[in-house]
Amino acid sequence: MSTELYEKVEKVIQIMRPAIQADEGDIFLRGVDDEGLVSVELTGACVTCPVSTATLKDGVERILKKRVEGVTGVQHVGAELAGEEEGTIVSLPGGKSAKISPFT
Repeated sequence: MSTELYEKVEKVIQIMRPAIQADEGDIFLRGVDDEGLVSVELTGACVTCPVSTATLKDGVERILKKRVEGVTGVQHVGAELAGEEEGTIVSLPGGKSAKISPFT
């Protein structure tokens, strides 16, 4: 992992934090791997919020990809978020995301 990439991601997350905290949640950077996949932990109200997965993909991921070159995606680590079903969320072209179920 590039220290420079981690620091750039951390800087952007700190800019986003007040908006998430305003809704009684929080976000913490937990890592950035060599492929640019960012691991974050959403806490507080985010854990029980039914739109937290959308916030993660349509908000956090979109902003990080736009502002930090090298970011390829964002994943949540930590407590399971409300509304998450078993499966994997993948990023698609055009800023869209989809859930792939292991049972289909």
